[in-house]
Amino acid sequence: MRLAIMGSGGVGGYFGARLAAAGQDVTFIARGEHLAQMRRHGLKVSSIEGDLHLPEVKATDEPAEVGAVDAVLVAVKSWQVAEAARAIRPMIGPDTFVVPLENGVEAADTLADRLGQAHVLDGLCGILAWRQAPGHIRHAGVSPFVRFGERDNRRSKRAERLKAAFDQARGVTAEIPDDIQVAVWSKFLFICAMSGIGSVTRAPIGVTRSLPETRAMIEQILAEIEAVARARSVALPADAVERAMRFIDALPEASTASMQRDIMAGLPSELESQNGAVVRLGREAAVATPVNAMIHAALLPQEQAARQPGS
Repeated sequence: MRLAIMGSGGVGGYFGARLAAAGQDVTFIARGEHLAQMRRHGLKVSSIEGDLHLPEVKATDEPAEVGAVDAVLVAVKSWQVAEAARAIRPMIGPDTFVVPLENGVEAADTLADRLGQAHVLDGLCGILAWRQAPGHIRHAGVSPFVRFGERDNRRSKRAERLKAAFDQARGVTAEIPDDIQVAVWSKFLFICAMSGIGSVTRAPIGVTRSLPETRAMIEQILAEIEAVARARSVALPADAVERAMRFIDALPEASTASMQRDIMAGLPSELESQNGAVVRLGREAAVATPVNAMIHAALLPQEQAARQPGS
């Protein structure tokens, strides 16, 4: 397949590298020194699933140079999705489809509003990875997976084709769920809880899941998200919260979410698309979300400061 990776950090860099190593025609959309290093020295992945070095990769900061592709994997931060949708337009042909891999539950809506429903699948991924240095991705936790599918849950040849491409790649498992919304919200449960509790405590998950006080907060965050999902007719399994808690309990003790790392670094974060989204969507559905509201309010001053020009 001819694939473009919009956003070549921890998520896009990892999955794009695995696809390229498996023989897919992959172009990375990157910028700055990361792009410069990729052009000079290729892309290096240090991974618990096995290290990888691609000495030569296709990489650019101009999507118009790429032309129409079979599929675009969007792996930017959730607050950058609208901008990414505009940027990838030159790569969208009549049959091109776009798969978001962001945290949150609204990326597919944002893409569909700007690119058209017919071009957009829904999707998610699981991985603990980041850009360690320009041209170098570090994968330190979670067995990487991608899940994607048509937004109406019908089976399609294009989704099957993308799954087949991932199936050829080492270090990735791919799945087309029976219900993509259930899959997206199930991931949202644990990542939003992990992001929120980590951001307000500045502690890794091994600490917050062990202290009774912060563990109770995690459980309440999960319960609020579940209530919002059910109010929006998402058919989560009866044990969705328990499953999310088991996933959290199995993470390496030092694990942190990308939102937490961004907040601790004073950078713009995914606050509005995670805990902020729970509050907003809960309000729309008349569901109370007091713990998520507290987290959102507590982090909002720093978030606004991080978004000031020159910060």
